Amino acid sequence: MTATDRAVELATAAARAASDKLATDILAFDVSEQLAISDAFVIVSGSNDRQVKAIVDAVEDGLREVGAKPLRREGERDGRWVLIDYGEIVVHVQHEEERQFYALERLWRDCPAIELPADVTATERGR
Repeated sequence: MTATDRAVELATAAARAASDKLATDILAFDVSEQLAISDAFVIVSGSNDRQVKAIVDAVEDGLREVGAKPLRREGERDGRWVLIDYGEIVVHVQHEEERQFYALERLWRDCPAIELPADVTATERGR
């Protein structure tokens, strides 16, 4: 089984919204083979607590525009690692320090990457 087209659409929309708020290290993984509860993970970094919160707001706004509502949100008060669960996808917005420490991409490295548009991934190279 692979991620649904809708999950890929949501992951792309989340990545684009995060990129618009200058998130870095934007990755998306197809976790459908490993997890029964979600098809995709999107992982992004912010350089400080305020940026993490701004990225979270942008992701929620961007996904609302494509008809998705979060089922659950965790970690928003601290602004260090916010998890937004949309069912089909889960978005992890992490402060750079938490990203390095927890290294989620290392945990999910056996899962196929979801290819994101060049404008989303190119912005982080240009910084």
